[in-house]
Amino acid sequence: MGVKVFAGVLDVDGAGAQQLRETSENLQVLQLDVTDRNQVETVHRDICSQVGHTGLWGLVNNAGILQCPVDVELQPLSACRRCMDVNFLSAVHMCQVFLPLLRRARGRIVNMSSMAAVVPMPMFAGYGASKAALSVLSHVMRAELSDWGVRVALIQPAGFRTNIFGTSEDISRYRAEILEAASSEAREDYGDAYISSLPSGLSRLSQRSAEDLSPVVDDMCHALLSVHPKPLYTPGQMGWLLPFVHRHCPTAIFDVIIKTLTKYNDCEPAGLRTS
Repeated sequence: MGVKVFAGVLDVDGAGAQQLRETSENLQVLQLDVTDRNQVETVHRDICSQVGHTGLWGLVNNAGILQCPVDVELQPLSACRRCMDVNFLSAVHMCQVFLPLLRRARGRIVNMSSMAAVVPMPMFAGYGASKAALSVLSHVMRAELSDWGVRVALIQPAGFRTNIFGTSEDISRYRAEILEAASSEAREDYGDAYISSLPSGLSRLSQRSAEDLSPVVDDMCHALLSVHPKPLYTPGQMGWLLPFVHRHCPTAIFDVIIKTLTKYNDCEPAGLRTS
C-alpha cells in the first residue's frame, strides 16, 4: 500500500524475519523483544531518527504468548507472570514510549486482544486475564487520547492458526514446568498422567483454528488506514457469536457449552475418574 513499516521481531536473524524482508522494500525488520526495555529504547531511537517531526502514524501491539491449556491450580505462577509481561505490560510500555510520535501524526494504536478476554475459556485463565487487561487498557486509552486526535482500536479475534501454539519442544518444556511447579497434593489429586497430557491440547487447539488469517489482517489494515476506524473488531466465525452467547445465555447453560467447546483432552484428573 506504499506505507513504510517497521516490523519488530523476536529474532532478527530468524526465518520469519527473512520472509518479512522479502515482502516489500517498504518494510524494515528491527530486533525487538518487547519485554526488553533496552531493545525498545533502541528501536525507538532508530524510528525517531527516520520519521523526525512527522511522527509515527500507527503502533500495532501484536506480540503475544499463549502458554498451554492448564487448570488454574496447576499453572505455574511464572507462566502467569510471563503472560502478563508479554501480553499486557509490554503493550503499556510500548504505548508510553511511542505516544509522543503518535501524537505528532495524530495517528493510531491497534492492540491485538483475544476472544478469551471477554469469554471465560477453561484452561486459559492466565492468557485470558492478560488479554482482558489489554482490552481494558485499550478502552481507557481510546477515551483519554481522543482529545489528542489519536485513535485506539482493539482487535479481538477468535481462534486462528499461528505460531502462538508453539513447537514440539515448547510442549515438552511446558510439561516439565507444570509437573515441577505442581504441589504434591495437586499431583496426587490430578495424577501425573493427566498433568502430562495437558500440553498436547495445544495441537488439538491449533487443528481447530482457522488457517486463513486474512480476516485479522483486513481488520488490522482497516483500523490503521480507514477514515473511520472501529473501536472493536471481532474477526473469525466465533469472534462475535461466542461473546454474544456468553452475555445472553444463562450461566449454568453457558458453562456446559464452553466446557464442551474447549475440551482438548480425553484424559481426566485421577480424583475424578469413575471406577
